[in-house]
Amino acid sequence: MKQFPSVPAPVPLDRFAATPDLSRAIAAWDRWLADERRVSPHTRSAYGRDLAAFLEFLKDHLGGTPDLAALGGLTTGDFRAALAERAARGRERSSAARFMSVVRNFFRFLERRGFAANAALAAVRTPKRANSVPKAMTADDASAALDLAADLAHTPWHGKRDAALFTLLYGCGLRIGEALGLMRRQAPLAPGTLIVTGKGGKSRMVPVLPAVAAAVQDYVAHCPHRLTADGPLFVGARGGPLHPRLVQGQMMKLRALLGLPESATPHALRHSFATHLLAGGGDLRAIQELLGHASLSTTQRYTAVDAARLAGVYDAAHPRAKS
Repeated sequence: MKQFPSVPAPVPLDRFAATPDLSRAIAAWDRWLADERRVSPHTRSAYGRDLAAFLEFLKDHLGGTPDLAALGGLTTGDFRAALAERAARGRERSSAARFMSVVRNFFRFLERRGFAANAALAAVRTPKRANSVPKAMTADDASAALDLAADLAHTPWHGKRDAALFTLLYGCGLRIGEALGLMRRQAPLAPGTLIVTGKGGKSRMVPVLPAVAAAVQDYVAHCPHRLTADGPLFVGARGGPLHPRLVQGQMMKLRALLGLPESATPHALRHSFATHLLAGGGDLRAIQELLGHASLSTTQRYTAVDAARLAGVYDAAHPRAKS
């Protein structure tokens, strides 16, 4: 009989509708995601939510708590019913695509480890994701947001922190998690390059502009808390790691003051970084490296943004556009 790791998984198993044998398989899968695939805790939690939703559906669909044998006996109709149930609840296609990706990942793991096998899943088509286009801010809106960020905070050092963080997101194209994951010893205090650890633990090098270095240097010089070399670069009011929700809250205030759309989020600054580089003649492959995209197809979405911008300029300015 297959042996499971005895160390419990970080993901709480009581969230899953599963018998003990299936719960142990879930724990093994979660550990594999963390130790071998190096999936971040945030992503693992998202995977767990999708798997929990699938098992909860099966509990109602099959009339009992599923076990490994039940998973092995599922038909294509059962998997399609799970997708239909999500569609009936108004879930977007992108959500359904991610849901099925997680289910396939889990079943592949079960088969490789000899826990269970199901050939029916291969016949189920994954819903196609809608071709979403990244929503970038205009160069003027991005600049206004960076300039105003320092004025929204309760204290001057909070303002310098927020300005430094937003400037880093826009100037280096970082994800918010990448920026908040920087340690003090990694602080880009001078123009040059910055090594960033992104998704899957992959590192990449990004250039640091003088404006970015100056903003970070100004924040570090005025932060009242002791920033240890291996501690977080960006800290909250009490000196602990800065929470993403606080950053998102500050951007909400900026949106209200500047009249920006809801799409103007901290992550939109990263989109703006890529879009504005592309508009300025940046090479798509180089932008892919700067963003840390594993696939060029992900980066190519920004060409649609730039094409839309050019079309808008044409429609607004060409004498014959409205004829």
